[in-house]
Amino acid sequence: MLYWSAMLETINPATGEVLATFPLHGRREVDAAVAEGREAAVWWAGLGWAGRRIRLLAWKSHLTRYLDRFAQLVHTETGKPLDDAKLEVILAILHIDWAAKHARGVLRPRRVRSGLAAIHQAATVEYQPLGVVGVIGPWNYPVFTPVGSIAYALAAGNAVVFKPSELTPATGDALVRSFGEALGIFGEYHPVLQLVTGGGSTGEALARSGVAKIAFTGSAATARKVMAAAADTLTPVVAECGGKDALLVAADADLDAAADAAAWGAMSNAGQTCIGIERVYVADAVYHTFLERLTQRISGLRPGFDPAASYGPMTSPAQGEIVAKHVADALARGGRPWGQAAEGAEEVAAPYVRAIVLTDVPQHSTAVTEETFGPTVTVTPVVNLAEAVSFANAGRYGLGSAVFTKDRSAAMAAARSLRTGMTSVNSVVGFAVVPALPFGGVGESGFGRIHGADGLREFTRAKSITRQRMRPLINLTSFGRTDRDMRRLVTFVTLLHGRLYRPRRSRWGR
Repeated sequence: MLYWSAMLETINPATGEVLATFPLHGRREVDAAVAEGREAAVWWAGLGWAGRRIRLLAWKSHLTRYLDRFAQLVHTETGKPLDDAKLEVILAILHIDWAAKHARGVLRPRRVRSGLAAIHQAATVEYQPLGVVGVIGPWNYPVFTPVGSIAYALAAGNAVVFKPSELTPATGDALVRSFGEALGIFGEYHPVLQLVTGGGSTGEALARSGVAKIAFTGSAATARKVMAAAADTLTPVVAECGGKDALLVAADADLDAAADAAAWGAMSNAGQTCIGIERVYVADAVYHTFLERLTQRISGLRPGFDPAASYGPMTSPAQGEIVAKHVADALARGGRPWGQAAEGAEEVAAPYVRAIVLTDVPQHSTAVTEETFGPTVTVTPVVNLAEAVSFANAGRYGLGSAVFTKDRSAAMAAARSLRTGMTSVNSVVGFAVVPALPFGGVGESGFGRIHGADGLREFTRAKSITRQRMRPLINLTSFGRTDRDMRRLVTFVTLLHGRLYRPRRSRWGR
């Protein structure tokens, strides 16, 4: 039975307290926001690089001045520790700063070589804004993740209509209002960044609204629904759909650093991180030593909502059930919890889940093949890095990954071999802290990129322009073209491209 309500409640997942209510926006409200966004986009694009830069930097400064207030809201609405919430807001600030300062350099018109056949043409390419971009954000990082699309879309000259997760509308509302307040210091109000709130039907309405592009973060299953809705208007989608990230540990790795990274990567934010570590593959020679050091770090972790807690509750009420099912499947297939970290599925007691390290888990278990999104990790012995890469690449996901080894060449070889969009060497999630690096995945982890120069270009259309600067030697695009013109063209192309290619032989004949 479906229950329809005109309002959306946001709830503190740790206490069950209702924090605020927001409207459930439908197709009419979404279409109206997009229409307003189209008008605002014209004004925003007309500001030029310098005008947008100074306003985005004002937004960044506003978020920085009110960092504690924003972090407190994220803490209350998601349940994550306050310091983790502060770190999330800081990362968002860094990305706004980078996008604002680099948009002109990345997207300004540039000359390209015309080639001999078109030497009479001057050729340029420029990147024009799309218009209105729809951003559908997640609940696990309700500031950092959507800002990775919003800031870059704005810097590229677009207006944005933002739908936050139905679990974190208050954070989304605060983010949008902060941008409006930043514009206010210039004595301006234009709906350049707007908020729509609601559940899946609101996201579907945004996907069908005819925006120029959708930037979506969420599950692969929901991404398929968004893409199906967007297909009606041929709206392109950039999708970040989560992962099943692996951490690889070679025999020569710094085991203390690797264990510390695995513990943080797997358990921070209660494991509710798309680029969190869910699988670890460790060289046989150091397998047990690594496990001991990992469990030492994890055994002291405690979930809770108080300031001393290591991580918070499951933000989504349904997530604890998924974690319990994956752990139960692993145990039923012969897996076992290791050390003091867990006793098994009994460690899942909503809204909290205690840290669980699982060993001897078959590679076909859902704890290995599906995104768990909880504070659990499987640890598997391997012969070497090559086998670890093989196991890591066997899954459907391909978002982030990590490699620990002191051998730089081996680390880079493994990093390049991993079928993921990003890899950190001797750290976890290092790529997310570098605003210049593109962020995105392959396979079921999605497609397209946010962050960095690629993220700026993601929210533009490339425009190619040629300008004839002199008369062509041979006028090919004219009904006045003669047979002599074609003979000269064929001769020219034959001389330039017709020489038979022969591989150069070495002096040893190989």
